[in-house]
This record gives sequence, C-alpha cells and structure tokens, in this order.
Amino acid sequence: MISRYTIMAVVVLMMSYSPILADSGLITKPSKHPVQETVDKFEAAIKSKAAGGWMIFSRIDHAAAAKDAGLEMRPRTVIIFGNPKGGTPPMTKSATLAIDLPMKALVWQDDQGKVWLTYNSSGYSAKEIYPRHGLTVPDDVAKMLENLLDEASDRGTQ
Repeated sequence: MISRYTIMAVVVLMMSYSPILADSGLITKPSKHPVQETVDKFEAAIKSKAAGGWMIFSRIDHAAAAKDAGLEMRPRTVIIFGNPKGGTPPMTKSATLAIDLPMKALVWQDDQGKVWLTYNSSGYSAKEIYPRHGLTVPDDVAKMLENLLDEASDRGTQ
C-alpha cells in the first residue's frame, strides 16, 4: 500500500520538475544553456520560420536597464516576436489586440543560477487574450501556434 507521504512527495516532485507546466497560461522550460545562448537559440528557431512570415521584432534586456538605473537584477531578457501575416488581420478587426501582440518570450536566471524560458501558451492566447478583444482563434490555428512555440522553445533550451 502506498503511503499518503509517498503520494504527496510524488505530487510535489512532479510540480517542481515538470518542464512544461502551464500556470495561468505561462509555460516555463528549463534551459541547458546560459541566458545569452538560450536567447540566441530561441531567436534562431523563430527566424528559421521566416518563410512563413515569422520574425524577431526586438529584445529587451531588463538587467541592463536596471544596471543603467544603478540597480542589480539577474538576467531577464524579453524577446518580442511574431508573424505580421497572421497578426495584422485580427489587429485590423480589433485595434486593442496590439497591446498583447506581438508575442513575447522571457529568458531569465533564477537565484540559483538556473536559466529558464517562459512564454504564454497558445491555449491561453486563444482562450484569454484574443477573446478579451472580441476575437476568436480557430482550433487549427491555436494548434499550429502551439507546435511552433513548442519547437522554438525546445530548440532554445535543449
């Protein structure tokens, strides 16, 4: 018979280890690489889809901004990316969608020096982000985006 403590230990272990654990729409994956290499690999994965319209718009280095303000922060780099071919048509229907698009991914380092990549799940985008602007996302489009994000994030972190 399995004890209650064994079950609790397994649940805690699963919650702390799960490489793709959606929490409030966020997916966070551990990276095997330093921050800069993770950023570069993720960006390269997105750029490899350029024929389909995908691109990197910008990068925000929060740690550098903190340093300029005389503060310290562990690495936190936001990568802003998207697909104007896919994002423009819904933005023309609802201008406020532009507050949530383009998409973003965060590469960050925790207090123990571990590097992570975090982004909004496609399900969260389809069920929360687009509807708040009065828009819907077809299931096949959400699935395509899920596949792209999964592939790009794996290439960035593995």
